[in-house]
Amino acid sequence: MVKAKLADPAEPGAIYPLAVRDRSFMEELKDTSIHHTALRLAEDVKTMKLYGNLYKMVQKLSCSPEVDKDDMKQTLESAIKANGLEIEIRNVIYHLIRNTVKSDTRPTPASSDPLNYLRRAGIQWERRVRKSLNSMCSESKAQLHGQMRTASDREEILSKWDELSTYQIDLSNYRPVYAPKDLLDVLLSLKGPMKQDETDFLPKWEFSHISLTVKNLCQLRTHFSEVLRNDNNFGDWSVTCQKVLKTRHAPLCQQALKKGVTPPPLRGALWSYVLGSQVEQHHVEHWEALRQSVLTNESIVDKLVFKDVQLTATNDDRYFVFEDVLYQ
Repeated sequence: MVKAKLADPAEPGAIYPLAVRDRSFMEELKDTSIHHTALRLAEDVKTMKLYGNLYKMVQKLSCSPEVDKDDMKQTLESAIKANGLEIEIRNVIYHLIRNTVKSDTRPTPASSDPLNYLRRAGIQWERRVRKSLNSMCSESKAQLHGQMRTASDREEILSKWDELSTYQIDLSNYRPVYAPKDLLDVLLSLKGPMKQDETDFLPKWEFSHISLTVKNLCQLRTHFSEVLRNDNNFGDWSVTCQKVLKTRHAPLCQQALKKGVTPPPLRGALWSYVLGSQVEQHHVEHWEALRQSVLTNESIVDKLVFKDVQLTATNDDRYFVFEDVLYQ
């Protein structure tokens, strides 16, 4: 009788087919996941305001002599890299992933929302402010949604646009919609869901009744371990930061800032790439539209802001709205 010999699991040949099959399956899953992520990012980019400018730049490159129609893909990619457009696209994807893409897209039930009490308080406060605003508009017979400015008023505010503190208007019929103490009372009355933990022995904050989950000292050390490294062998770090700044690559600028020794003149430029806060053409157009709206329409909110500045923050650049309450 011949006994069948089983393959020894310790032998590589016995598990090789299974390992290959599992590896290929995992690679297939990985490729599928990357494909779906790329599709989602592409759709998100199309909804951004800067998509139009990027699309026009790619169109111009595709019509340039650098791109060969017989090898469209390779030559277009080379042209994108050569003209610095690749860095802009990389930065867009970097900010998009960091700010908008969520690891868990499953909807959260409203009952389990930990910030539901804050939203309810915000809705109640908004109703209170709206009621006060409607009452003031009725008393002063002012239009809640504003009205068109006269030509003389438009010319005056345009001439004083750079120093609006000299722009004088009659605010005798307007009063603040709410007092700072009212807002402080609302903030102090907020109470979130209480959590029983091992920190009951710690002193409680006098002005806060909201349980916030924060990291302890050991967790903070671990979280910021990369920032706390004592790496003093920087060499001429100013020259290095200038080279990094020339790349315009957001992740690289972020790594440079983590060193903590960035020269002050370069910090603003590096942070602008990390935060994606460069002034683009659509920002300029949006600002100009807002400016024209202010010059054309006279809003009651603008008058309330002028009134608040006159009553509280005039000639005081260190004004804090709750300062008097805290001193009491």
